[in-house]
Amino acid sequence: MTVVATQRVADHLRSAILGGAIAPGERVRQEAVAQRLGASRIPVREALQMLAAEGLIENAPNKGARVPRRSMHEVDVMYRMREQLEPLALAESMHDLTDEDLRLLDEIQGAIEANTDVPRFLQLDRQFHLLTYSRCRIEQLTTTVSRLWNATQHYRRAFMELTGPRRRWVVNAEHRLLLDAISRRDEVDAGRFLAGHIRRTRVELSHHPEVFGEGG
Repeated sequence: MTVVATQRVADHLRSAILGGAIAPGERVRQEAVAQRLGASRIPVREALQMLAAEGLIENAPNKGARVPRRSMHEVDVMYRMREQLEPLALAESMHDLTDEDLRLLDEIQGAIEANTDVPRFLQLDRQFHLLTYSRCRIEQLTTTVSRLWNATQHYRRAFMELTGPRRRWVVNAEHRLLLDAISRRDEVDAGRFLAGHIRRTRVELSHHPEVFGEGG
């Protein structure tokens, strides 16, 4: 029963953090969460530990749990890590992706192209990329990639809100190039397209220090 309650609390908090309802720097108080969800403090505490392992929560001494607030430099480094690690995860996954996986990727991309809502885009984009890595059997690699996605989620949202619909065509074009390379099982092209896709977001974010509460 405690396991079920812990998962329910973790799912609720994960969705709230990734969806932006709990912002970077905001504290997550055990008592308030327990009261809101009708849970005891034990599953809430265990859920916070799970989310800390996923990179969504940090426990600051004498301050309790909060969603990490990251500096511009920290996010830049995380994006550079992604540029290196995600092409590797894709290469480890690509040759084991099934025809059904490819069909689903094409379906998700079709939904991305038909969508104009930022929160829905973020859900679909995450689903698209993590599916391309889903056949990677190196747990340390996939866990690290997932943590980096979690840690940079807020800044991906800010990027999409800043660039707006005028730049959505670029995302779609890059996804289509990536899909083509994956369907050809071409690790070199896929890695190059993916690294460039991640790099573009990093470079554009570097022009907006206000997203990080820095600069003017």
